[in-house]
Amino acid sequence: MSRHVIGILVGVATNLLSVAAASAAPKTVYFNSADGRTALTGYVFEPSTPGPWPAIVMLHGRGGPYSSNVNADCTFVGAGTSSPCNANTLSKRHAMWGEYWAARGYLALLPDSFGPRGKAHGFARFTHGDPDRADVNETNVRPLDAEGALAYLHSRNDVFAGQIYLQGWSNGGSTALNVMIRQDNQQPTQAGYRGALAFYPGCGPSTLLASKISTATPIAMFLGAEDEEVSPVRCLRFADRSRQAGSPIDVTVYAGATHGFDEPSSRRQSTPGNRAAMDDALVKAIAIVNGWKK
Repeated sequence: MSRHVIGILVGVATNLLSVAAASAAPKTVYFNSADGRTALTGYVFEPSTPGPWPAIVMLHGRGGPYSSNVNADCTFVGAGTSSPCNANTLSKRHAMWGEYWAARGYLALLPDSFGPRGKAHGFARFTHGDPDRADVNETNVRPLDAEGALAYLHSRNDVFAGQIYLQGWSNGGSTALNVMIRQDNQQPTQAGYRGALAFYPGCGPSTLLASKISTATPIAMFLGAEDEEVSPVRCLRFADRSRQAGSPIDVTVYAGATHGFDEPSSRRQSTPGNRAAMDDALVKAIAIVNGWKK
């Protein structure tokens, strides 16, 4: 067999291995929430390059981290329990973003705030007032999960402790903003989150701990102008008040984009504004976080 043919075969094999690695399920890990009583389940997407790596914690929205094709009958997710909601059945958006960060050299951790509390099914759209959401709320429950995830990453020797960032969607975006508010009011004993990406968060008085934030930690918000679930206007006002208080907040508003514009499903991407918004956000996110590292 000629060297040329061998080279082609090696190249094909390498490409196939790369594809397999990119589509492999993330690792499942367990760690404690900062609430002191909840053992959380998390999913880790690791880069293929040797560590240590910077890291990003991804906070799911009200639908939970799992695919809507399987989560209807899911309740508890945790160590020692079999469930159809697992690392192999994450939603398309969460799998896409986890692989996105890993491919760019970041370890990505997706904590499940719902499954360990018996609510892996998540919640449907327009369920803001559902009383069943009270014990997984974005003001005083989920921020503690994000803080537990930060502590877990600090315990790993393959993560740069001073280069850990936060990303959240919808309810998780509000959670990310609340983590920044809490972090600004605390005297941390270890390095905190170095920046936060908040995708279409709720910014009303019932979802945020304060009407503004004064922090030196950078925040980037991504909003859909045609969001049918939360008000981008409220988020713009929150950002304006926070900037007046000295916070470095960058806001991108996408014309024609709806809630969940970066969900890669064909149904969500059938809205033209969503496709343009997702494409732009995928370019901007890495540029923004890389800029925060400098």
